[in-house]
Amino acid sequence: MIQVQDISKKIGSNEVLTSISLQLAAGKVYGIVGENGAGKTTLFRCIAGLEDYEGTIKSDKSPLKDHLGLLLTDPFFFPKITGREYLLLLANARKVAIENIDARNIFDLPLDQYASTYSTGMKKKLALLAILLQKNEYFILDEPFNGVDIQSNLLITEIILDLKAKQKTVLISSHIFSTLRDTCDEIHVMQSGRIVKTVLQANFDQLEAEMKAFYVGEKLKSLAID
Repeated sequence: MIQVQDISKKIGSNEVLTSISLQLAAGKVYGIVGENGAGKTTLFRCIAGLEDYEGTIKSDKSPLKDHLGLLLTDPFFFPKITGREYLLLLANARKVAIENIDARNIFDLPLDQYASTYSTGMKKKLALLAILLQKNEYFILDEPFNGVDIQSNLLITEIILDLKAKQKTVLISSHIFSTLRDTCDEIHVMQSGRIVKTVLQANFDQLEAEMKAFYVGEKLKSLAID
């Protein structure tokens, strides 16, 4: 369980998060949707302990950061580290021994190649594999499907459902609504640094229709393609 209570965050005079409160239970998958700049990544970084904030964040595993796997939109890799070395580095950071790395390389990554030479999708898959092998209890996945091939998208969806079955807590953002519909128990809608709506699974189709109406509206008609 992770309890986020009244989290606010300012960058200069700009308030990027305002009184965010969430209850994230074990065995549940939670989605966050919103336009670019809504505050999703900042919220994730606050929960992961990478940003200062006002408010409180509690968890049933302490310290939270030692039990949390964070997948950033653009994972960072040192220039002279192979995929294999990266997996071992992150495992060692949690004092986890990895056996049969090659057998567990489910994305078929070239592990003896420098990670910095990987494509965008390969980097994301390597970073995801690393936090999975850490044996975390909590997972924050920021746009895990972006830049990834369709076969890996299917696999990532099944990984998320498997984490749920194993009673992990998962928080995920995605601009691909179908991936959230297939995995989430709840979806939280963010606008301008606030949670403006929480939608349960039974109402996901209605939420998708509302989002299309709000974000598309008359814009397609205005384009006037002949």
